[in-house]
Amino acid sequence: NAAVAEDDVRAARQQMGLRPFVKRIDTLAGEFPAPTNYLYTTYNAATSDVAFDERGTMVLGSGVYRIGSSVEFDWCGVSAIRALRQLGHKTVMVNYNPETVSTDFDECDRLYFDELSYERVRDIYELEQAGGVVVSVGGQLPQNIALRLHRASVNVLGTSPEMIDAAEDRHRFSQILDRIGVDQPAWKELTSAADAEAFADAVGYPVLVRPSYVLSGAAMNVAHDAAALRASLTQAAAVSPEHPVVVTKFIQGARELDIDAVASEGRLVVHAVSEHVEDAGVHSGDASLILPPASLPSSVMERVRVIGEKVAEAFAISGPFNMQVIMQEDPASAEPLLKVIECNLRASRSFPFVSKVTDTNFVDAATRAIVGEGVPQPQNLMARQWPYTAVKVPQFSWTRLAGADPFLGVEMSSTGEVACFGRTPAEAYLVSLLSTNGFRLPVPGKTVFIGMDDLTDAKIV
Repeated sequence: NAAVAEDDVRAARQQMGLRPFVKRIDTLAGEFPAPTNYLYTTYNAATSDVAFDERGTMVLGSGVYRIGSSVEFDWCGVSAIRALRQLGHKTVMVNYNPETVSTDFDECDRLYFDELSYERVRDIYELEQAGGVVVSVGGQLPQNIALRLHRASVNVLGTSPEMIDAAEDRHRFSQILDRIGVDQPAWKELTSAADAEAFADAVGYPVLVRPSYVLSGAAMNVAHDAAALRASLTQAAAVSPEHPVVVTKFIQGARELDIDAVASEGRLVVHAVSEHVEDAGVHSGDASLILPPASLPSSVMERVRVIGEKVAEAFAISGPFNMQVIMQEDPASAEPLLKVIECNLRASRSFPFVSKVTDTNFVDAATRAIVGEGVPQPQNLMARQWPYTAVKVPQFSWTRLAGADPFLGVEMSSTGEVACFGRTPAEAYLVSLLSTNGFRLPVPGKTVFIGMDDLTDAKIV
């Protein structure tokens, strides 16, 4: 039995006249006409409840809340909708999570409480005769269908889905970084487990196994020996079977930087650089972020800005993007090595944090860049002298999850976050920690237990 492509089934369905209708959710229990903007698609109808004459701009939301995708992306979606409405666009939000603000029916002109699947998004796009679709503010779900939508002649606004695919595909991404002269850890695309082991032997363990098109570091693992490498390869292939898996050298004892940025037609418009408190190897969603950075010299900040400019130009970015950069000591130079390890051509979960700290709405700027209207002039926020520091710390739920291992790694584990301001980094960090559930300062004279294993750096004690 030969597999039938989804698009072929769709074409046959439409040829037979099987198309969904749009109905309103009755919020008044049938007592009065319900004018609310709560819509859904269904085949169990003969007419639609709305006229399709607005040709609005669609924004795809983040869907279900889970580790790695939560209220941060909802803030991004709502900010994008508000920016579009300020620019005079009719707006169409597609999301199915009732916990979100984006599913408040007064936030947009049309709200579809429907699944974020390729088929359903195409149905709504065609019914609404939408002017375009924004896929870069809702996290990983919209990104995963962006290329298919683009190839089905859907007008995906902002950065080209071909470039989104190039950034998500670990192999293509690494090739582009090599071409534009941006440093990265040694890497190799997998062809077999034997090749992966040979590469690991050549560069030395530990190595990082990186699948493509995943959120929150799913199936991303650090392997310290051949047995762990083989297990990680099997897991990565199962999570993302249609895309290549890349193995990179894992750099220990380095610091990680988060860069959140907006570009317009390949030109950097605004960016923020956050410094991790923890060493590299802890997922950025689990790390504590300091903004503005507490210990980075202006020379490093300028080099990071240049890297952002090169990446924005190489991927022809129009909209938001986020990068993680490793900062490693260089024995041969006073300047540290800067190596890009990740780039997502979408808004990140730290966009609300950097927007509030810098008093600059990054998603508003990104939305204007996406539609090419009212794009702000480029500015270097990191060149300013800030009278305060903000620190974002993670919130974990170890005590509520039976059998959970409270160990941080490259796959995200936190279930929330808290950010606070302070006059100094230390003050901001302490206030943020005290604001999380379950954290209390040790009482003087009490014992503090520190668990260690063969991989723990003895310097921590």
